[in-house]
Amino acid sequence: MTETFLKNSWYCAGWDSDIGIGAKDLVVRKIAGRPILLYRKLDGGIVAMEDRCPHRSAPLSLGRKEQDSIRCMYHGMLFGPDGKCSHVPGMATVPDDARVPSLPVVERDNWVWVWMGDPAKADADLICEAIGPGNPDWILKTNKIQIKTNYRQEIQNLADLSHVSWVHEMTFGGTEDWGYIKPKHNVTPRGIETRYCVRQVPAPAFAKHLFPEDARFDIQVHVRMSVPCNFILSFAVHEAGDATSGPTNGRLLLDTFSSQAVTPRDDDSIDYYFSWGTSKATYIPGIVDLMHTANMEAFLEDKRMLEGQRERMLEFPNAPLVDIVHDAGPGRMLFVLDKLLQEENEAAAAREAAQ
Repeated sequence: MTETFLKNSWYCAGWDSDIGIGAKDLVVRKIAGRPILLYRKLDGGIVAMEDRCPHRSAPLSLGRKEQDSIRCMYHGMLFGPDGKCSHVPGMATVPDDARVPSLPVVERDNWVWVWMGDPAKADADLICEAIGPGNPDWILKTNKIQIKTNYRQEIQNLADLSHVSWVHEMTFGGTEDWGYIKPKHNVTPRGIETRYCVRQVPAPAFAKHLFPEDARFDIQVHVRMSVPCNFILSFAVHEAGDATSGPTNGRLLLDTFSSQAVTPRDDDSIDYYFSWGTSKATYIPGIVDLMHTANMEAFLEDKRMLEGQRERMLEFPNAPLVDIVHDAGPGRMLFVLDKLLQEENEAAAAREAAQ
């Protein structure tokens, strides 16, 4: 069977604040088609395990926490944080195969990351670099949204910001200049890195009321994307400079940063965790709240477009699609993803043939 999701990869399971230490704090995330239970131990560390009792496949998330363990409330089997069953009521000896798969989990930048593949290959250095709301040098607000689309469509959406002019006309847009950008996409082992400057543009639609009508700005953009679909954005607003190529030479006005992690639930839906805010050095009272509201409105604009696109693609599965100049970024990002998927599928096929 050919897998459509990378196994040896870190998947975001949400913000650290989503998972509490209370008795009823049992969080379930569907990640790459697999239900994962998350909860905190007494020391605050997070446990990640498959949300399925090995007896009759009852959801462990319907169970209860007992210190660092989880009790299945179907027949009372008790599983430790390593997934091994330590007690079966009515049995003196626990069956050797009474075990729930547990998964490596890391908290970083206020995100929770779960490794879905071979635990021996769980390298924390593969987690994307980001800035979390706990960083003392930044003022960031977080949110999340669920979208009924395939994560490959979200990759295409994020790797091509020319759509800002059109999809986000009433929020991030307000100018057609985004449709004429010429980004430079550099391929990395697990993604792409993109830099460009949008020059001499008016303020975005959500902030136009703050500036004179003739005010113009340069926007310096730096994007780092990594598999499965992580999008780390540095978005710096400058006074319009006179440079016509390379970085802007205009004075920095607002240094903003957005960390965005897209987690495929299955082939037809994604969980999207995101933040946006400014550096403390360039913070203006009220600006982060304004940005946060605009961000949520913009992602609802994305949601409408992506869900509509998904519906039509399912209705017209064999319809030809035309490539345009703005497909360069999406093409490179999907090339990296598909190369890694092919390597995993070939390795799985070789293991199966050797058995």
